Amino acid sequence: MLTRKNYSELGEVKAPYVHAVKHGDTLYVSGLTAFGTPAQQSDIARQAEAIFQQLHIIAASEGTSLKNLIKVTIFITSFEEINALRAVLFKHYGDALPASSLVQISQLFSPDLKVEIEAIMAL
Repeated sequence: MLTRKNYSELGEVKAPYVHAVKHGDTLYVSGLTAFGTPAQQSDIARQAEAIFQQLHIIAASEGTSLKNLIKVTIFITSFEEINALRAVLFKHYGDALPASSLVQISQLFSPDLKVEIEAIMAL
């Protein structure tokens, strides 16, 4: 059974998707960005921090934490700030490193966005 979920703390979804889909004890989180946050026009580290704030909200709403991240897929528009991004990732993962993919793309849906992260989390 699937449960499609939106989290009011993340704001209204105005596109054809939901924040996450729960299947059994697994949560599949849609790609998150800093769009609509104060970090939207900032560097990759501030944008990643805004995304992790959202992931923490989702995890807390589900009664879990980021220690239960299974897999993340990270889309970036440039490798120029990769060390700053890695610092944010290590800060939030701690010793609970998830499986991960990192993909460079030409652009996200808004030209000022530099990073998007989607996640799979155990509940």
